[in-house]
Amino acid sequence: MFNIKPIRPEVTTLFASAFLLAGFNATLWEHLFNITTTKGMALRVAFGVMVFFAFNIVLTLLSFRKTLKPVLTILFMVSAGVAYFMNLYGVLIDTGMLRNFAETNVTEVFDLLSPKLLAYMLILGVLPSLIVWKTPIVNGQLPREILSKTLVSFSCALVIGGVALVNYQGLSSLFRNHHELRLMLVPSNYIGASISYLREQLATAQKPFMKIGEDAIRDTGQAQHARKSLTVLVVGESARAENFSILGYNRDTTPQLSKEPGIIAFADVHSCGTETAVSVPCMFSNMGRKTYDASVAKTEEGLLDVLKHAGMDVVWRDNQSGCKGTCDRVTFQDVSNLKDPDLCTNNECRDEILLQGLQSFIEHLDKDTVLVLHQMGSHGPEYFKRYPKEFEKFTPVCESNALDQCSRESIVNGYDNTLLYTDHVLASLIDILRKHQDKVDTAMIYLSDHGESLGEYNLFLHGTPYMLAPDQQKHVPLMVWFSDNYQRSFAIDSACLQNNRNDSLSQDNFFHSVLGLLDVHTHVYDPKLDMFAGCRSAAPDSVLANQ
Repeated sequence: MFNIKPIRPEVTTLFASAFLLAGFNATLWEHLFNITTTKGMALRVAFGVMVFFAFNIVLTLLSFRKTLKPVLTILFMVSAGVAYFMNLYGVLIDTGMLRNFAETNVTEVFDLLSPKLLAYMLILGVLPSLIVWKTPIVNGQLPREILSKTLVSFSCALVIGGVALVNYQGLSSLFRNHHELRLMLVPSNYIGASISYLREQLATAQKPFMKIGEDAIRDTGQAQHARKSLTVLVVGESARAENFSILGYNRDTTPQLSKEPGIIAFADVHSCGTETAVSVPCMFSNMGRKTYDASVAKTEEGLLDVLKHAGMDVVWRDNQSGCKGTCDRVTFQDVSNLKDPDLCTNNECRDEILLQGLQSFIEHLDKDTVLVLHQMGSHGPEYFKRYPKEFEKFTPVCESNALDQCSRESIVNGYDNTLLYTDHVLASLIDILRKHQDKVDTAMIYLSDHGESLGEYNLFLHGTPYMLAPDQQKHVPLMVWFSDNYQRSFAIDSACLQNNRNDSLSQDNFFHSVLGLLDVHTHVYDPKLDMFAGCRSAAPDSVLANQ
C-alpha cells in the first residue's frame, strides 16, 4: 500500500514540525492574522519560523530509534482532538481547561462526540500516524546520532536567535500584549497544561488535610429555636446573567420567577472561575478568586464542613458531574442516573429530579438543615437536551453539538429555553418552600457557577482563562428568596436587600454570607464579605466573629 523510501530522523522531524504547525493550528493562525496589521507579514513569518524550529529542537531530542514513532503518534492523535475543540468552540487550553476535561463525566463526554470529531481524528491523527509507522527511518550508531542531534538542535537555536534579534521589537510587543497565543499553540499548550496539572496533583497529594472553622457555633437563639430551618443553596450551571429577563434581558426567560413575591435578583455578580472545576470549589471555600489554589481547595475544608461543625445537617443533591470535592464529608445524593420515566432519558435526568421527594424531606426535618441542589442547568453544547419539549418556546433550535453548523439565533434560542426551564424549576422549588413555611423556616439562594459564551468573539461554551474570558462567562445570576418566618427568625430586612440589588458582588461573598445568614460564629467568617450583614437587625457579633 505504501512505498516510502527510507529517510533520516532529522528529515522526519522537519516534516513532523511543519505538519504540527500547519495542520493543528488554524485557530492560532487566524488569530495571529487578526491581531497583526496588513504590513505584519514579516512578523507572522518570523513567528512561524521560530515556532517551527522550536518544535524541531524538541522532536530532534526525542528522535531515537524506539521513541520517535510512538511520540509522533501520540502528538498527532491528541493534537487532532485538541484542534477540533479549539476550532469548533474557540476554547483555549490551559491548566484550568485540562482540569475541567479531567473531571468531566461520561454524560458530558457523549455530548461532545460528533462525526466531525471522528473526521478530525482520522484525517489529522490516524492517517499521518500510519504514514509515520510505514516510513522506514534510518538510524546510525548512537554516538553519531547524539552528535547529529546536537548539531541540528544548535543550528535550530541559532536560527531562532537570529530571527528573534532581527524582529525583536515586533515580537516582544506581540508576546507581551498577547499572552493568549501560547494557549493557542498546539501541541505546546496542552503539554504545558498537562505538566502544570500533574504538578498540581502531586502538590495536592503531598499536603496534609486541613480542618477549618472547628470553633463554629450557632447563635444561642437560633440553636434553641423551636421551628427548624431549611436553607436551600441552588448551584446553577452555565447560566449567564445577561440572558435573565428578571435582570433586564429583552426576552421573557424568567416569567415565573418575575411573579414570585419576595424574589430578589442581584444584578452585578461575578464568578470565581469560568469552569465548574474552579468555580464550585472556590465559591464554597474562604479563599476568594485572587488567592484561590486548587491544591489547597482539595486539601482543606470548606463552607459545608463549617456548617457541620456548627451542628447543622448538610445534604448535597447532585444532577451533574459531582461537587468537585466540596461535599466529600457531607451526605451526598446522586440523582443524575435515576430511572424516572418522566424526568430521565438517554442517561440524563432533567433538573426537576432535584425536587423529587422534597416535600417529604421537609416534613421529616428534625434539625436545622442546609440542602445544596447542583443543577445540570444550561450545560452545553447540546442545550436542546436540557429541557422538556414543552419549554421550547424560542425556535428554531440548534440540535447539534457542532455549533459552527448552526445559526447563532438557533444556538441562543436553545440556550434561552434552558433558562426558561431553570425558571420553572426554581419557581417550583420556591412554591414548595412557601407551602411549608408555617412549620419550617425556608429560604433559597440561587447562584450559577459560571456563565456561557454563545458565539461572542467566536467563543462558545466556557472555560476561557479568566483574564481573557468575556463578561458573558463571568457575569452570573444570584437570586434569593426568604419565607416570612425565615425573615423574622434570621432578622433579614428584604427591603434593604432589594435596595442593595445593584451592589457589586462576587462568589467571594458566598462563603461568608451563608455563615452570617445562619448566625454561625467562627474566626473564618469575615463580616466585610457578608452581603447580608448590613440588612440584618441582629447582625453577628463582630467581636466574636473575629476572635
